[in-house]
Amino acid sequence: MTANDYYGSRTAELSELVGKILFSVERCEIDNQDCIIFKAEDGSEYALTHYQDCCESVYIESIAGELSDLVGSLIVRAESSCSEGIPVTNDSSTWTFYKFATIKGYVDIRWCGESNGYYSEAVEFVCIKEAIVLNKNENKGNCV
Repeated sequence: MTANDYYGSRTAELSELVGKILFSVERCEIDNQDCIIFKAEDGSEYALTHYQDCCESVYIESIAGELSDLVGSLIVRAESSCSEGIPVTNDSSTWTFYKFATIKGYVDIRWCGESNGYYSEAVEFVCIKEAIVLNKNENKGNCV
């Protein structure tokens, strides 16, 4: 999978995860970019990622908690917050915090974005695969 596979994906709201049960949450790299992939039991898949451009760096700084705590239990919290930080190596920096919870525990993912101030430091949450919805008026197994 490459970053191009995510271009054209629907921008999603983080709150879409609330009420879902995930069967997989993975930290990975796609084209040397940090990424978290969320796969839900309803067939939907989401990604937290950044589409890297020229003169910025956006990466996962830390994960507090275990990603495995998000698997197999209902997601009861999914929210984000941002703050501008004191630039360490560039002209601008942004911290983005993603907070998730199930009855098993909490997971906080901290992203850091740094740039010369012109390029985006934002993390994108995208839906890469929609949920499978069965049409009750047709035979089971047909997707709409």
